Amino acid sequence: MDPIYVTGHRNPDTDSIVAAMAYAALRNALGDREYEAACLGQVSDETQRVLDRFGFSPPKRIKSMHTQVRDLAFDTPPVLSAAVTVGRAWELLLEHQDKAAIPVANDDGTLYGMLSREDVAGYNMAQIIRGVLEPVPLFNLLSVLEGRVCNEAGEFTDTVSGEVVIALPRSSEDKLQYPRDSIVLCGQQEALMEACLRSNVKCLVLCQAELPRSLREIPTDTCVIATDFDAYRASRLLFQSTPIGRICRRDIPICFHLEDRVDDVKELVLKHREPCYPILNENEQIVGILARYHLLRPRRKRVVLVDHNEISQSVPGLEEAEILEIIDHHRLADIQTTGPIYVRNEPVGSTNTILADMFREHGVTPSAALAGMMASAIISDTVMFKSPTCTDRDRRTAQRMARLAGVTPEELGQVIFSADQPDRSARELMFADYKEFHIAGHSLAVGQITCVDSPKLLSRKDEFLTLMAQTAAEKGFDLVILMLTDVLLEGTQLIYLGDDDTIRQAFNAEPKEQTLFLPRIMSRKKQVIPLLSALWG
Repeated sequence: MDPIYVTGHRNPDTDSIVAAMAYAALRNALGDREYEAACLGQVSDETQRVLDRFGFSPPKRIKSMHTQVRDLAFDTPPVLSAAVTVGRAWELLLEHQDKAAIPVANDDGTLYGMLSREDVAGYNMAQIIRGVLEPVPLFNLLSVLEGRVCNEAGEFTDTVSGEVVIALPRSSEDKLQYPRDSIVLCGQQEALMEACLRSNVKCLVLCQAELPRSLREIPTDTCVIATDFDAYRASRLLFQSTPIGRICRRDIPICFHLEDRVDDVKELVLKHREPCYPILNENEQIVGILARYHLLRPRRKRVVLVDHNEISQSVPGLEEAEILEIIDHHRLADIQTTGPIYVRNEPVGSTNTILADMFREHGVTPSAALAGMMASAIISDTVMFKSPTCTDRDRRTAQRMARLAGVTPEELGQVIFSADQPDRSARELMFADYKEFHIAGHSLAVGQITCVDSPKLLSRKDEFLTLMAQTAAEKGFDLVILMLTDVLLEGTQLIYLGDDDTIRQAFNAEPKEQTLFLPRIMSRKKQVIPLLSALWG
């Protein structure tokens, strides 16, 4: 069954990552095994420290929810080697008559060509006219004729080729002569057999006959094969021994990959109008074939959103996916669904506070390690319970989860906030926890770094402003803000790029050189964004 991805927002913080993992764990514990945690961006150093502390690996990273070729119910017929005989391939084509063609692969599984019934029919008609068998491996010949080698020369023969002749009884011996490059089919005709052996024809096929003992000692280069088929059928089967690599279509106009978007595929299918197309994986190996009718009802990816409900913060292609649920603690934004879904949105400081209640409601206790991660996520998102978004419920829940994990909130705070900022670039720091917003016709971006050493980070203001200017130019933002939220100072050093009056009016304070200290401002969601929203109406 296809997975149901549980994912937080882009540039995920600890609450977002842990919420996805916790909800997937809850649903899997309840028997819904298809739920899978995912993340949309690079895991921050803070989140990695929490994961390492409790022995978890980061969730799978996904880049798109666009409907892709992998979401289609495409066909997976047998994939044949180029060395397979035409006869064997024809049997498979008859077994899969609903498939327009069967893929032919190289030894490493990559695409060699495509074989259709039309290819086989065209080859057969050409051979009826020519009557000449191109060189084929002896093993192929023995396979299609269900034959056996009857003499020593045959044991040293590797390939067989030549003009195919059905020998009929002749009135005189001088007519029993055939060219050396002939493949002669005959019945129990000893004189003809002897003539062929002495003429060293390429191959002698005995149809419903045996090579007499008296002829086995004749020195010859002729390969002798015996078959239980009659001469008419054997002559037809000879041509079925040709490897399909010689007759399959090699000029494939286009191939698709599992990651290709269905919208792009539709355009190309309308342009080329082939009956079917090969599908390849990331290693260029064949995984199936695509026909036009597969595009009629593509399966949409399924997703559960946690810690956000805004298109600009979610995965690209979300509009093509099926949203099953939303679990969040932010304002209601602009996500739309095609039908009613389950939404749980509560005014608490962390999504993991809501998820802890959901564990309790279902009678499931999270493991000690998962409980420790959930406690860490609550502490991170509420900035050690100092954020205005924090509620008594957040505090009680974090304490309960910490007890289950055998740690204290203070220990977790040390893991989350006390680690020194590594020597990271301004880009890494700014985009570790970064969100974009569109409010009343204004576009802005707000990054946030939670730390205990904001003066040290403030000394890198010029680096941040350069990066902020690049970001504003690339995306057309009216305002770019970087919050240096200091746990010890219980406030935020604000670095901004934009209109001074906007900052002055929104925060009722006087900025200086594109910076501003805001005491008791700890939350982007509940303090910074609401103040700007109120200003812009």
